[in-house]
Amino acid sequence: MSEPKAPTPAPGDTYKGWLFKWTNYIKGYQRRWFVLSNGLLSYYRTQAEMGHTCRGTINLATANIAVEDSCNFVISNGGTQTYHLKASSEVERQRWITALELAKAKAFRMQAESDDSGDDSTPPAAGQGAGSRNSEVQSTLRTLGSKVEDLSTCNDLIAKHGSALQRSLSELEGVRLGGETSEKIRQVTERATLFRITSNAMINACRDFLALAQAHSKRWQKALQAEREQRVRLEETLEQLAKQHNHLERAFRGATVLPPSQSNPAIDSKGPVPGKGDVSDEDEENEFFDACEDVQEFITVPADPKYHRRSGSNVSGISSELGMDDGTTSLDEQSLASNPDSPQSQEVVPVRKRRSRIPDKPNYSLNLWSIMKNCIGKELSKIPMPVNFNEPLSMLQRLSEDLEYYELLDRGAKCQSSLEQMCYVAAFTVSSYSTTVHRTGKPFNPLLGETFELDRVQESGYRSLCEQVSHHPPAAAHHAISERGWTLRQEIALASKFRGKYLSIMPLGSIHCIFEKSNNHYTWKKVTTTVHNIIVGKLWIDQSGEIDVVNHRTGDRCHLKFAPYSYFSRDVARKVTGVVTDKDGKAHYVLSGTWDEKMECSRVMQSSRGGENGADGRQKTVYQTLKAKELWRKTPLPEGAENMYYFSTLALTLNEPEEGVAPTDSRRRPDQRLMEQGRWEEANAEKQRLEEKQRITRREREREANRAANPAEEGKEPADGAEEVEIASEPSETTYKTETLHGSHPPAYSMEGPYGAPVKSGHHDNYKSMWFEQQVDPMTGEPTHIYRGGYWEAKEQGNWDSCPDIF
Repeated sequence: MSEPKAPTPAPGDTYKGWLFKWTNYIKGYQRRWFVLSNGLLSYYRTQAEMGHTCRGTINLATANIAVEDSCNFVISNGGTQTYHLKASSEVERQRWITALELAKAKAFRMQAESDDSGDDSTPPAAGQGAGSRNSEVQSTLRTLGSKVEDLSTCNDLIAKHGSALQRSLSELEGVRLGGETSEKIRQVTERATLFRITSNAMINACRDFLALAQAHSKRWQKALQAEREQRVRLEETLEQLAKQHNHLERAFRGATVLPPSQSNPAIDSKGPVPGKGDVSDEDEENEFFDACEDVQEFITVPADPKYHRRSGSNVSGISSELGMDDGTTSLDEQSLASNPDSPQSQEVVPVRKRRSRIPDKPNYSLNLWSIMKNCIGKELSKIPMPVNFNEPLSMLQRLSEDLEYYELLDRGAKCQSSLEQMCYVAAFTVSSYSTTVHRTGKPFNPLLGETFELDRVQESGYRSLCEQVSHHPPAAAHHAISERGWTLRQEIALASKFRGKYLSIMPLGSIHCIFEKSNNHYTWKKVTTTVHNIIVGKLWIDQSGEIDVVNHRTGDRCHLKFAPYSYFSRDVARKVTGVVTDKDGKAHYVLSGTWDEKMECSRVMQSSRGGENGADGRQKTVYQTLKAKELWRKTPLPEGAENMYYFSTLALTLNEPEEGVAPTDSRRRPDQRLMEQGRWEEANAEKQRLEEKQRITRREREREANRAANPAEEGKEPADGAEEVEIASEPSETTYKTETLHGSHPPAYSMEGPYGAPVKSGHHDNYKSMWFEQQVDPMTGEPTHIYRGGYWEAKEQGNWDSCPDIF
């Protein structure tokens, strides 16, 4: 059965599409974007990489193209480059083979023509300007050709005179001393002179050729770069116009403007990107993609030009249309304009010079699987890990890194509109993950009662305090307050599981942000962090899940979605999308970006239902938006960060020794300090000592609590056959469950044996944190630890008598 004949591309056309390329035996075939242009076949991981990152290129002029089966074919240049490729169907494979053969034939002809220096034929010009440029090129080629001929002539003369000189020297060796000697020496001298003259001529001709070639090469390189840039601009413009035209056509077909109460979309999408059926710069039949990709459930298109032409007197009218009854201007006109992400807004005059480097990470090898294979299914906090897998920071310090981009909250405190403020809070939520993209090291588990202060009042206007308030499950409380009108507090407990190939870390607990001026109270939770390639390959981290940022005073809401990374996705990696809505569900802003680079927002002018159906059969919501404005961009890592655990500028200063901090501060932890200094063997020994000391302290605390609860049994020995069950901080046969983590009363913990059998514990821990007090949060109804005060006063007085000795 004959296969259908596909349209054959012209040999000079650029041909693009998706193919599957063999990578290795672990990953197999991976989907890549291939571009065939000017006799070169290049490939990229995504279409977005075309402007900056090419993964590989092969010249078809010398390549061999072989078909293996109905879908597979191989391209090799006979050297180190061999591409094993697979199309999704036999028809697509044949179209690629046809395009490659045509491009190879044309590339071979062009190479043969370029090798013929005497060819004076001129290709047809498109106009007078093109004709003059071709004439100039041909003239230059003729000049270079004549120089090459001169070089060839000089080469022949050098060979001729060199041979004569060699013969004379050979004859001179066989001559007897006498009358013939002077004659032979004279001949050798003459031939040596001819050889020198010819060599000088050769050198001069080479110098002339090189100077001429370099001069014209620079001109041609500049002209070629200008042509490439112009072509890229034209392609981008054409692609943008095609996308806008496609979106508008879809929105026009059956588009109906909904009332505000019905315009809230189901935010279960990948973000405001072109739909699955969208095309960029080629026909639909030339588009290659997987049929299993998810389809986004809302579309963003440029707003009608009438919204852009509104004068300043109409701004308040726009705000009122969007539900901003306070009459202030919107984020696009006021907040972002008055608070640009400029060096002026980020520059801070430091009171003290903080360090910008730490000792480089030593290169110690250790087999992770030999440790982890016995820990599958256990919580991360119960796995005894050597410091080789750590980074020299504690979890309390990592929690304080959430304030890396505190400027977003400073700007949010200045906003008059709660919807604009929500955009900044949402950007701050995303920015806290930007420091994790390369941080594969595990932070130190804090000891119970360990604290960490981050006092940046004089530099940045805020101060922060963290304390480890629980050990099982591990939980840390954090409180930060700024002189610029905001307070941030959170209690985070980690639930983590090791599944063999990957490690999942699920933060539990809510984060609160309160702005003093407006009394707006925001809450949200963190997404799941996954560490991949635990056994084989390079470790990499991904963030996935959804976040709902809620303003409890106004009812505004921002739904953020962190798309999990996929090799088969056409979207950019680490993508984050979201929509800001008011209490009635009306959309006001669309957020998009990546959690490791930047976040942008676009103001919604109109929303409607139309176009394709979503993944669940519902129609997508089409948002007409203004031009996107940048909310946040990640600050580049300091120089040499790859040798310093990929720490950011803030992270490098967190473990810097400071005078006056509490004796329980993480900076005073000895095993962490030894690891930072590169003394890892001593750090491992110190880590074991601290853990054993913590176990002894906890046992004593449990005995005291048990005696207080049962005074009549004080001094009695356990009955015969009875056993004390010890709640160990290290791995044991006992696992723990949180019975009521989000209830209206403090958590209660039960224990199970290896096979689920209940185990009774006669011990109770009456530990109370030093600086935080457990309360029921009035907003969420969750039990949480709230800062009770007294720490900064104790620091001013230098009175730390009440602090325990945990180190």
